[in-house]
Amino acid sequence: MDGGVAESSQTRIMVGVNESTIKGYPHASISSKGAFEWTLSKIVRTNTSAFTLLFLHVQVPDQDGSLSLSLSTYVQITIYCFDDMDSIYASPDDFKKLNHRNKIRGLHLLEYFVNRCHEIGVPCEAWIKKGDPKEVICHEVNRVQPDLLVVGSRGLGPFQRVFVGTVSEFCAKHAECPVVTIKRKVDEAPQDPIDD
Repeated sequence: MDGGVAESSQTRIMVGVNESTIKGYPHASISSKGAFEWTLSKIVRTNTSAFTLLFLHVQVPDQDGSLSLSLSTYVQITIYCFDDMDSIYASPDDFKKLNHRNKIRGLHLLEYFVNRCHEIGVPCEAWIKKGDPKEVICHEVNRVQPDLLVVGSRGLGPFQRVFVGTVSEFCAKHAECPVVTIKRKVDEAPQDPIDD
């Protein structure tokens, strides 16, 4: 089409992911997997080259304030480190050099999502930040400026929300981009909705 609209760049979708409270690291939570699978099936579909998925995992620091790492991973296996690390990881073999705790505390969690994207050919980035998940996600949305944020929701009732709080509600109110909240399927919910 002559004089038409210029070809647009990829749509960048940030997906907030976290570990399972039932299984722990490196397993992704039910809500995270649900948000990811919904994004693939309802938005990306077969148009893999039109999207870039951005996976953010927020680790809550231990009481002593320590945290294992913060990184950014690309499907092309180019990996850059930020904040707490002074090493650069440029190949899959470099992951093997990390100590066991660092691998368990986040790399394997993100590896699940990055591997799935690589299998189906969706470009992606993944990184870990530390802090309060609600605030960090909103900060990262402001910094990275994705077109859309997708987060999972555990479906907590009003009583549980008072004590646990919900990341998805906070992000829906404060994130500077459209937010889609994906609820868990009824058949996937554990006995205690706080578990995920």
